[in-house]
Amino acid sequence: MKKDITVIGVPMDLGQMRRGVDMGPSAIRYAGIVERLENLSHQVEDLGDIEIARPELHSADNDSNLKNLNGVIEATEKLSATVSEVIEKNKFPLVLGGDHSIAIGTLAGVSKHYKNLGVIWYDAHGDLNTADTSPSGNIHGMPLAASIGIGHEKLINISGYTPKIKPENIVIIGARSLDEGERELIKERGIKVYTMHEVDRLGMTKVMEETIKYLEHTDGVHLSLDLDGLDPHDAPGVGTPVLGGISYRESHLAMEMLAEAEIITSAEFVEVNPILDEKNKTATVAVALMGSLFGEKLL
Repeated sequence: MKKDITVIGVPMDLGQMRRGVDMGPSAIRYAGIVERLENLSHQVEDLGDIEIARPELHSADNDSNLKNLNGVIEATEKLSATVSEVIEKNKFPLVLGGDHSIAIGTLAGVSKHYKNLGVIWYDAHGDLNTADTSPSGNIHGMPLAASIGIGHEKLINISGYTPKIKPENIVIIGARSLDEGERELIKERGIKVYTMHEVDRLGMTKVMEETIKYLEHTDGVHLSLDLDGLDPHDAPGVGTPVLGGISYRESHLAMEMLAEAEIITSAEFVEVNPILDEKNKTATVAVALMGSLFGEKLL
């Protein structure tokens, strides 16, 4: 099905410590995302990049250990408003990151248009930390917690409401690095997680079949894909690589099955860091996966 797609770049690196991820949107564009989607006969509008302020890097908020809290809030508020405007125009928002803290803004902009939004979180990490459980204070490890209404008051209330999503409407795929507080929250809230153990044991086909079935009651599904969900061999240009990840081919299969199911209503691809990459390999992988998500096939 042909879509009207609006590309939104978010060149933000405030949610973590490693510089370079702010160049992710440029790297993805350089790898040819707009041309790839247009070749699939989609209508594509590129809005360019959200302007990101440059506060003193890693400055901690006075009443928490969260680094760059105010900068993240400002950026995610802008992103939320932009994403919401795109959906109001009946277009598909495709957000390019930037670190994963931008998902706070993406979900804030998306979920106000759905009564029962589902989320597929394709990631090595759970991103379910809070100021109390985070070992680092980096907000890119907190967007999913903030989106279900857990965390710093300013983060959970982006766009003036909370929560954005229900724990029972989330599926995490590819997890292999979870902090203790995240594991407790997953069990407490009953969040559906396919760790790499399940991916290996069941196979990606079964994982995706079950995911699609699990979310069939929702009225829209947002895909939040962190490139560190893939194995570092296939996606080396990420800030927090974890060995033993999802393969390139498995990821294509996952995207192809989502395309066939026609359930994805918004998406973001995050954590591409060209400084840490090899000849823009990770951005190229991201673009190839987007191709599959939007209907590209070999035959």
